[in-house]
This record gives sequence, structure tokens and C-alpha cells, in this order.
Amino acid sequence: MPWVNENECTGCGVCVEACPAETIYLENDKAQIHMDNCIRCGHCHEICPEEAVRHDSEKIPDEVNANIARAEECMNACVKYLGDDKEGQKCLNRLIKYFNKEKTVVEKTLERLQMLRNE
Repeated sequence: MPWVNENECTGCGVCVEACPAETIYLENDKAQIHMDNCIRCGHCHEICPEEAVRHDSEKIPDEVNANIARAEECMNACVKYLGDDKEGQKCLNRLIKYFNKEKTVVEKTLERLQMLRNE
């Protein structure tokens, strides 16, 4: 999914005019994308003269770090409120189960999307 690197965006409006779903708009002279309406066509990536519209794969390290930080917060809270280090490990095990479930959802979604490609 696209996102706008506001440090690179000059507010030229090229992407606003070119968006077929009319989901990009300018706010404070920077492009913004209303993701609920974005059709993921990739046109904004191609059209931006400043290459300010980026692909979300660039954010993977940040998302992983945020997940780990949140997990550590939860583990520390479990230790604090439930009284011992074993509770932190139980919390960690629940988080691992949660992310395994998310992984399964993604894998099954990708399988079904591949089936759409082959139809």
C-alpha cells in the first residue's frame, strides 16, 4: 500500500489529479492518501515526480520493531500486574500464538489471491 514521505513531497498535486479513485488530497501542502478508498493501483507511485509516494514494504523494519516494542510492554505489564517473571513468559507465548495466527491468515489469503490470478 502506498504512503507519502512528507519530507519528499512538494505538494505539487500531480498525484491528486492523477488518482483514478480520487483518494489523494493535499493537506498543509502535502499529499495524503485516504487508505480506505485506495484501490492499490500503484499509479501514484509511477506519477510522483519527487518519488514521495512510497511502497509500504519499506516500512517492514519499523513495523517489526513496533511489534517487538509492544510485546515487551505487554510482557513487562504482565510481570508488574501479575507478580512474577513466569507471567511475562506466558504473555510472550500468547503473543507468539497471536502472530502465528496472523501468519496463517496471511498465508491463506495469499493462496486465495493466487487462485484469483489463475482463474
